[in-house]
Amino acid sequence: MTDRAKRALITGITGQDGSYLAELLLGKGYEVHGLVRRSSTFSTSRIEHLYRDPHASDLALHLYYGDLSDSSSLINSLNTIKPDEVYNLGAQSHVKVSFEMPEFTADTTGMGTLRLLEAIRHADWPIRFYQAGSSEMFGKIAEPIQSETTPFYPRSPYAVSKVFAHWMTTQYREAYGAFAANGILFNNESPRRGPTFVTRKVTRGIAAILAGTEDKLYLGNLDARRDWGYAPEYVEAMWLMLQQPEPDDFVIATGETHSVREFVDEAFAVVGRDPADHVVIDPRYFRPTEVDELCGNASKAERVLGWRPRTTFHALVRLMVEADLREAGLEPEQLMRPVAG
Repeated sequence: MTDRAKRALITGITGQDGSYLAELLLGKGYEVHGLVRRSSTFSTSRIEHLYRDPHASDLALHLYYGDLSDSSSLINSLNTIKPDEVYNLGAQSHVKVSFEMPEFTADTTGMGTLRLLEAIRHADWPIRFYQAGSSEMFGKIAEPIQSETTPFYPRSPYAVSKVFAHWMTTQYREAYGAFAANGILFNNESPRRGPTFVTRKVTRGIAAILAGTEDKLYLGNLDARRDWGYAPEYVEAMWLMLQQPEPDDFVIATGETHSVREFVDEAFAVVGRDPADHVVIDPRYFRPTEVDELCGNASKAERVLGWRPRTTFHALVRLMVEADLREAGLEPEQLMRPVAG
């Protein structure tokens, strides 16, 4: 064995979780490689700062064109990089979009995982694999609080695809002895969340209202309840899963739920506005099959990984509002109410 730095390959590196994971691994001395899709909306904005980090090695971060729908690009990338760890965060991850593009979602989110697992199976060096699962897999919940043993009942093409990917990861672990771990992550948010996801839509909408460029915020089901955590903390759990002696599956969550309405109320309260003056319910944003409530039990992750969430719901909402005010060119210090004592 050489004394080289550990190498990690991240699919979906330009997404929210991928960018935070890249930061984490670079901070731990990894050589980080990422796959990016070549498309008309190609963007590396979430990881641009990593190239400019004066403390990072010029060779610490590498990007390659590749796609989960193309086996050859996955095989070629693996053989070129020879990673020690692979984190599969790439997917068509928007639930509402998956109803409109079910085949594309199934191909990238489901079959893409299988293609990657098969490429890893044929590699002639050991690779530890992380599969990014989702709380949406629980769907129509069988238990009020969901753990690693709760049955899945997916309620969207995205969730069905994630269930397929989860069980394929388990299959390769049991059939071929792969070091393959499933992380069942509940909703994790941050200022880097995509603008079409409801939390970021709310905080960006508030910034636009205060900037005077918008007056209304159009939303769907405000009664859906979710278990919301802070994305940088959740990627720590991904890394911890691949440092264990044996691969396993872990729920990563805060253990408390809040409705979309509560998120909206909290975010507007931060800037002293009444959501009733701005929020409009638009039926176009309702899903054909809804998931009413999700709440995770992360006691296994705490016991085995030593992981636990640190950022509260209230702090999460506040930091997202503050970031979007800054992005809109506003001064948060002048617009945000102080934290209650």
